Amino acid sequence: MQIEGAVALVTGGNRGLGEQIVKALLERGAAKVYAAARNPDSVRTPGAVPLALDITDPDSVRAAAEQAQDVTLLINNAGISTGSGVLDGELDAFRREMDTHVFGTLAMSRAFAPALARNGGGALLNVLSALSWIAFPTSAAYCAAKSAEWSVTNSLRVQLAEQQTLVTSLHVGYMDTDMAAKVDAPKSDPAKVAHLALDGIEAGEYEVLADEISGQVRAGLAAGPAALYPQLAQARG
Repeated sequence: MQIEGAVALVTGGNRGLGEQIVKALLERGAAKVYAAARNPDSVRTPGAVPLALDITDPDSVRAAAEQAQDVTLLINNAGISTGSGVLDGELDAFRREMDTHVFGTLAMSRAFAPALARNGGGALLNVLSALSWIAFPTSAAYCAAKSAEWSVTNSLRVQLAEQQTLVTSLHVGYMDTDMAAKVDAPKSDPAKVAHLALDGIEAGEYEVLADEISGQVRAGLAAGPAALYPQLAQARG
């Protein structure tokens, strides 16, 4: 689909990658861009339409779908990172991650699929991660949620193809945003990632790998756990 003339809704559109996607959409001629956030007053991008939305609240999702019935492009970007590990941290942290990344994404996709169909099919972008395909024990909650979101994305991709809705997943490693502020590792520019994601949508791509690490991890899936997790060999001595 073409970004020019599209009507887009971006969850988590008030900061980080979401804010950069909102800006990129407007730069590329989108007719309208809803920037959704729990607090719509936090949306500061000129030209964006602030929209109150909590993707973990069914009533809020329904209200957003009723208000934005003209959407042709849905971008599920909103996310959290609790930092909960596999053997430590509260189980409630795992539940919050799942509620946001999995059930929130699913709720939004279900709520807006009819509008996309009425408006010609359009497209849906789910912002995933390189961690959809590899697990870090110290951030296991985030990895598990993104992996589950990837599976949901694949199911959406197949089913929504019937109504001519393109479903694209964006996979990226660390970005220079608040969420990764404490991470000491190479980071991608979220503004560049935003444009790569939109390029992928316009090209009809099912997956957008926004950085080298995402490509490496995806390729490593075929090699099995020993290739992805060198710690396994080290533990065996």
